[in-house]
Amino acid sequence: MTFPALVIFDLDGTLVDSEPLANRVFYEKLVEAGLDAAIDEARVTADFTGLSLQSCFRHASEVYGLALPEGFRDVLQAETYARMRRELVPIPGVPALLAGLTRPRCVASSSELEKIRLSLDLTGLAPHFGAHLFSAEQVQNGKPAPDLFLFAAAQLGARPETCLVVEDSLPGATAGIRAGMQVRAYRPQPSDADEAFAAMGCVLLRDMQELAAELAA
Repeated sequence: MTFPALVIFDLDGTLVDSEPLANRVFYEKLVEAGLDAAIDEARVTADFTGLSLQSCFRHASEVYGLALPEGFRDVLQAETYARMRRELVPIPGVPALLAGLTRPRCVASSSELEKIRLSLDLTGLAPHFGAHLFSAEQVQNGKPAPDLFLFAAAQLGARPETCLVVEDSLPGATAGIRAGMQVRAYRPQPSDADEAFAAMGCVLLRDMQELAAELAA
């Protein structure tokens, strides 16, 4: 069987450029909820990237000491979706990558299924995946646990060792490695985190054209 038998894409920061706007909204709402002024947006972004929404809420409570108000989730989601509708775009190179991809593929994201569908619809990427969308909502443990990637592979009848995961976050990359899959880490800008990705066995991508070329070979 030609590798990979299945390409599993993360969503946020991998297929769609949602993380800057989502992190900005989350930070703004945490500030409104009483976030300590010593905790800046950069730290919130670093702490939350790659995690499920529920894990982010748990972190805000246990680490930041915040008691999130009733209805916080609904307010956060409404503002995030509104900003997505105005600003969301695909990651550069992704539309061409998917248009030329002949291998089975799916999305496995920490986001809720509703947000996954909306993101793909807004960016015109939905037809490339059909119903093959999987969320951390569907498994017991989100990333960095391997549950979501193993679940996605099982749904599409692929053995873990035949799967290629495309991720941008350390929790996501860790989940892919723990699932026994190969991981390509999309890191368009060099950073201190690159060493951590490389140390766990990920291949770094600076441009999605690199992945397109690999998968066309």
